[in-house]
Amino acid sequence: MKAWSVVAAGAPLELLEFPTPVPQGSEVLVEVTHAGVCHSDLHFWKGEYNLGGGKVMKLSDRGVTLPRAPGHEISGRVVAMGPDATGVAVGDQRIVYPWLGCGECAHCKAEDDNMCQKQRALGVVQNGGFGSHVLVPHPRYLVDAEGVDPAIGATYACSGITTYSAIAKIMPISPEAPVVLIGAGGVGLMAIAMLKALGHKAIFSVDLSAEKRHAAAAAGAIAVDGAGDDVVERVLAATGGPVLAVLDFVAISQTAANGFAMLDKGGKLIIVGVSGGELTLSLAGIVFRAHAVLGSNTGSLKDLRAVVKLAQEGKLAPTPVTLCPKDRANQAMLELKAGHVTGRTVLV
Repeated sequence: MKAWSVVAAGAPLELLEFPTPVPQGSEVLVEVTHAGVCHSDLHFWKGEYNLGGGKVMKLSDRGVTLPRAPGHEISGRVVAMGPDATGVAVGDQRIVYPWLGCGECAHCKAEDDNMCQKQRALGVVQNGGFGSHVLVPHPRYLVDAEGVDPAIGATYACSGITTYSAIAKIMPISPEAPVVLIGAGGVGLMAIAMLKALGHKAIFSVDLSAEKRHAAAAAGAIAVDGAGDDVVERVLAATGGPVLAVLDFVAISQTAANGFAMLDKGGKLIIVGVSGGELTLSLAGIVFRAHAVLGSNTGSLKDLRAVVKLAQEGKLAPTPVTLCPKDRANQAMLELKAGHVTGRTVLV
């Protein structure tokens, strides 16, 4: 198999040849037809995460060795199966759930692999969608999305389930209650579509980019310029006052502080992005105002099925997708890093 791979932190991706896996037991070999390019791939490429306070987590701390093909938003065709794999057939088009756990712990048995302590995620610990093939340990991780464009479907494996899981953490909330989304990139736009699919009406999107604010408005949100020292005041003027829910898809120190400052009593700040930083809070203030700050780590296999169901029912509007030949993977990563992508780039 061939794979556009990270060979060293920050170095250009290289097209490498790996042995094509031969599925054993319940394993399934999937030929990748579509692979989304996500900000998490940029962090993987950089080789480290900013944990705030001068602390850094290296990918090697997560058991990652190079070279490795990134890419965790994957659609593809089944091309081979182990003798114990059932429920799929060669030629089936499927979305691949990438956030694989150990398969044996309580989290994994509850289909919450994303919460497993022994991650073996595709595109992180194992070669991912930037390769020609991925090896999936069991057919249960392959979701049938018949009737859904596979390019859009690929994005549901991260962007889709990440937003669905984050939104679930602010529920229940009235459809008329303002929800503030910080960041109108691919995940932020997916959140607008997801909230609308779930019947929500009062959606406010904050971004620095005029182009992305335009896309957010076109998707059905009220867009607010995220620049300036008075962004909190301008958002609250738009929402009519403090809000019960803020989802931060950027998550640097400033956006998190701004999001927290927007909360009403009992409000929740959901941290989704991993751009790096820290948030200093008054413990007594959290008690007096009953605030909550929650981290949201991708989403579960159950979430992926739920997102696909919304799409198949025609409730989930597709976010903008730009198709890109896989041999332009380096350029796609650079364009995303530069902030020039509206929606999602999908490698084909």
